[in-house]
Amino acid sequence: MIRQRYSTMKPALAKATENNALEDLGRATLQIVHDLKNQLNGLKLYATFLRKRLEREERSPEERETLLKLIAGLDRAARDMTALVRYSQPLELRCQPQVDLRELISRAIREVATRPGVNVSSLTCEIEDSRLCGEFDPMALVEALQALTDEAVNSLPSRDAGEVSLHARRENNVKGSGAVIEWRGVKLAGRNHSLRSSESHGTVYTAQAARIIEAHGGRFECDTNTIRAWLPLSE
Repeated sequence: MIRQRYSTMKPALAKATENNALEDLGRATLQIVHDLKNQLNGLKLYATFLRKRLEREERSPEERETLLKLIAGLDRAARDMTALVRYSQPLELRCQPQVDLRELISRAIREVATRPGVNVSSLTCEIEDSRLCGEFDPMALVEALQALTDEAVNSLPSRDAGEVSLHARRENNVKGSGAVIEWRGVKLAGRNHSLRSSESHGTVYTAQAARIIEAHGGRFECDTNTIRAWLPLSE
């Protein structure tokens, strides 16, 4: 009997040891990511200094363009690492009443448009002229909307590959009022990650966006051509 009891406990002990090892690995990885982010920010400062120097010395456009691409790459890598750290942390919402969702969408689009290399000419926006207010955390929701807008625009393989259109409207049904936000015309098929369902959120940005939307009582889903979010609204 003792042997039998020991044999049933052994897999559980092995599983606990494996979980502890994974937790230790996760903590060590996050520390490395944090250190790398600081190093990248330092490299970006040096690159920015070189860019200003090249501008003063009137160096060739090719040299300046190469340095701008380098800065954009460093900036993107630092953002990726920040997003990874944020995703690993507990999500705490600070919701406010009667927040205008239309303003949050507009703010998210403006922030995406300021990023270097983003082709905002491939994005159109159509927001229904009706009341779209709810109890939201403005900063968190802008982060989610920005991530999904960025994902949608960057899904186009080239500047001439089509157009992404963002649509927001109010939807009333027996379950209550909600806002439906859709990014149409995205091209997710054939990409390195999948965003086909709420169970597969793709990049860390969209995973965090889905988590924020669901924490607001909303829903998130998508297929190869459309990213869709639903958020509850105030009556």
